[in-house]
Amino acid sequence: MIKHMALVMDGNRRWARAQGMLPMRGHAEGVKTAKKVVEFCLKKGIRHVSLYTFSIENFKRTVQEKSFLFNLLAKELSKDGVIGGLSEKGVRIRFVGDRSLFPEVLRAHCDRVEKETAQNDTLTVNLLFCYGGRQEMVFSAKNIAQKVQDGTLKADDITEETVAQHMWTNGSPDPDVVVRTGAAQRLSNFLLFQAAYSELYFLDRMWPAVTDQDLEDVYQDFITKRQRRFGK
Repeated sequence: MIKHMALVMDGNRRWARAQGMLPMRGHAEGVKTAKKVVEFCLKKGIRHVSLYTFSIENFKRTVQEKSFLFNLLAKELSKDGVIGGLSEKGVRIRFVGDRSLFPEVLRAHCDRVEKETAQNDTLTVNLLFCYGGRQEMVFSAKNIAQKVQDGTLKADDITEETVAQHMWTNGSPDPDVVVRTGAAQRLSNFLLFQAAYSELYFLDRMWPAVTDQDLEDVYQDFITKRQRRFGK
């Protein structure tokens, strides 16, 4: 059974260009696919889903594109947006990433949505925003080092669990499945610590073109074909 599905949502701009649209239109279409994934997880009883929404590296993009993305997310976080309707289905929304980098225009929205959905327990949706796997490990290491320095934690007591508990993703189990769209076959700084034993799927489809059948194929392949031995 899949407890946690994680997805790298790649190919929005390439899909839009292929359709003769402006590249940024692909991001808007990609929101529909994200909603489709959430609905799929609800149907299958998957309890956690992580979506790579905006990486720390994405800050290198143009001011125009970043502004479009942030305004799009603000719209979808509103009560009339996609995320507003998910709370009624028991969906909890978490923003996972470096909060010091959150754009001012989004901070209030993020705080409000997290607070309003905090008690929901049917499905946890982790929106990896201003996120980077390496940066997350540095964050965890610094917090652990500070506790050792303060005397509240002994160095000899540090375990894998200790590291995990200080990650931004603390509260969600490691992903059983990592899916990347867009034809690339790399993790791109996505859940590097957590994906150590995840089953990896790389889809040739661009993110907005992902169908329910694509998701079903991944689900069935994991259930019927993949054997997770964890080194045994």
